[in-house]
Amino acid sequence: MKKILVPITSLILLTGFDQLTKYLARHFLPASPKVLIDGVFELRLTFNTGAAFGILKGMNWLFYVFAAIVLAAIVYFYKKYSNYPKLKVIRILMIFISSGIIGNLIDRIFIGSVTDFFYISLIDFPIFNVADIYISWSMVLLVILLIFKFKESDFNGPG
Repeated sequence: MKKILVPITSLILLTGFDQLTKYLARHFLPASPKVLIDGVFELRLTFNTGAAFGILKGMNWLFYVFAAIVLAAIVYFYKKYSNYPKLKVIRILMIFISSGIIGNLIDRIFIGSVTDFFYISLIDFPIFNVADIYISWSMVLLVILLIFKFKESDFNGPG
């Protein structure tokens, strides 16, 4: 029971935190940017119908399909490798990735776009949200771990 309860609870809490931040942004951010660190960081409310850098605008159906495929793959991985103690960190990253996907999917389904509000003006980085942080940082860590920490044999059996 604990094997499923902890991941599901974590998924709900992480997704809930993402949704809370988006709710607060939609309801309390002013129409103009809120500068937190001049020339570096702002809160700037936007609604994105595409992906980062504005690609694939208005193609929500594609995001639904992609989300379903990735979430199915994560569930498969999680189930297949649930008894592999060495892969615990990968399972944790999968929870963060899933939470990010679900958080942005909720926005797409219920408001037709993703609520973004963090803006790094120093480098003119695309505006993003908590779900995007979950996904991007987890993917970076996952790639680093797969390249430098894990070996193929780690996926062959519990150990």
